[in-house]
Amino acid sequence: MYAILGCGTAGYLAASRLQEQKKKLVIVDIDEKRIEVLKERNFERVIKGDITDPETLREAGVGEAEAVLILTTDVELNKRAAAAVRKLSRDVPIILRAGKDSSSEEFKPLDIDVVIYPTIVVADEAIKSLRELGLRKKLRMLRKIIEDAPKGVAIVTQDNPDPDAIASALSLKRIVEEFGSKADIIYGGEIGHEENRALVNLLGITLVPIAKVRDLRGYSKIALIEASIPGENNSLPKNIVPDIVIDHHPVDESRVKAAYKDIRPEVGATSTILTEYLTHLNIEITPELATALLYGIKTDTNDFTRGTTGEDLKAVALLYSKADHDLLLKIETPLMSAETLDVLSEAIRNRKIRGSFLLTNVGFIRDRDTLPQAADYLLRLEGISTVLVYGIGGDVIHISGRNKDIRINLGEVMQKAFGNIGSAGGHATAAAAKIPLGLFGGVKDKESLLKLAEEAITDRFFRAVGLEEK
Repeated sequence: MYAILGCGTAGYLAASRLQEQKKKLVIVDIDEKRIEVLKERNFERVIKGDITDPETLREAGVGEAEAVLILTTDVELNKRAAAAVRKLSRDVPIILRAGKDSSSEEFKPLDIDVVIYPTIVVADEAIKSLRELGLRKKLRMLRKIIEDAPKGVAIVTQDNPDPDAIASALSLKRIVEEFGSKADIIYGGEIGHEENRALVNLLGITLVPIAKVRDLRGYSKIALIEASIPGENNSLPKNIVPDIVIDHHPVDESRVKAAYKDIRPEVGATSTILTEYLTHLNIEITPELATALLYGIKTDTNDFTRGTTGEDLKAVALLYSKADHDLLLKIETPLMSAETLDVLSEAIRNRKIRGSFLLTNVGFIRDRDTLPQAADYLLRLEGISTVLVYGIGGDVIHISGRNKDIRINLGEVMQKAFGNIGSAGGHATAAAAKIPLGLFGGVKDKESLLKLAEEAITDRFFRAVGLEEK
C-alpha cells in the first residue's frame, strides 16, 4: 500500500499512475471538495484529515505503507507532514516535493529518502525533449533520403563485418523496406569468425560480397555502416561519397561528407543507435532482429564490460525480452574451426612479452577474424594488459589489438604507430590496423618477409606507447 498525503495536481497524477498499475492506495487530504472528486474517480481509500496530524496518519495506516508521497506545492506543509510520518515510523520511505528555492540542507533533519526539486525535473525534461526533437528531425531526414531511392539502397558495412555491423545493417535494411524502398547488405573481406558465420546462417541473413556487385552506382543511395570514411576499413571506393553514415567509432567528423551522418563514439555499439531508430519509428523488432541487435551490443561491449553506456543498457533492456535466447546460445557457442585453433596455437607459441605487453606473430593466415579471437584469448593471461596479434593475409599485414590498461587508448596508439603506413583505428580497448606489403619492397622469401614485418610492427608499436624496442 502506498500513501499520498495532500492530493493536488501532482498528487492526483501520481495516484492515477499507481492506480493504473493496480497498486493499493490510501490518500489523505483536508479539502472536502477534493475528497468528493477523488471518491467519484474510484479511489477506494480516501481519508479527510490533516496530513500533519500523526493520529490521522496512524489511523490511515501510513506508518506501514511501502512508501509515502508528499507532493503539495506548500513546502512548509510538506516538511510538517514528513515530521508527522517520522513520528510514526523511522523506516517508511518518504518522497517529498521541494520548492523552487529549496536547498538540500533544510531537509536533512527530517531524514527524507527522496527530495524532488521541480526546477531540476523541468530542466531534465527540457534536455530530454531537445534530444527527442533532434532524433525526430534526424529520422525525418533519413526517411527523405530513403524515399528518394527508387533503385534501392546499398548498405555497405565495415570489412569482415562483426555482429554489430551485421545487426546494424540488417536493422537499416528493415527501415529502408518500411519506407518503401529495397536494400542490399554489401561487405568486403570475409565472414570468418565462427560466431559471425553462425549469426548469418542461423538468422538466414543475406549478405552480398562487394566483388559480386557490378556497379554500386546502380543503387540510388549508399549507406556506410560501422565505418565512416570510404576505403578505411571498408571496401567502398574512396571516390564515392555515401549518402548515409551511421557509426560509433571515433572519427574526425570534418572528413565525413555524407548528407546524413549519425556518429556517436559515446555509445558502445552501432546496434544501440539502430535499436533507438526502430523504437522511435514504431517498427516491429522481431525475435530474430532483437537477437542480432542484442548480440551486436554484447560483443562490441565485450559482454557489457567495455565502453558500455546507459543508452546501451537501455537498448539491452528492451531487446532482452524480445530476443530468442535459445537461438542466441547457438550463435554464441559455435564449433571452433581448425584454422582458428591453428592461429591460436601459433599466437601462444610465438608470444613475446615485455612488461604487461604481449605481441605475437601468427605468420600467414587465410581468415583475419582469427586474430581478434586470439587477442581476446591472450588478454586473459595473468599480468597481461595489452595484446597485439598480427599475421599476413594476401598482400596485407593484419593487426588486431586488445587492451585493458586504462592509461592507454589503443585506438590512438594504433593510429600513431601504423596510420601513416596503412589504415588504423578503433577504441581505447579494441583496435585494428592494416599495412600493405608493398612497403617491404620486393621481398620474396617468406621467412624474411615475416621477420621484416615483425621488426617493423614491434618497433613502431613500442615507440607509439613511449617505449624503445630492445
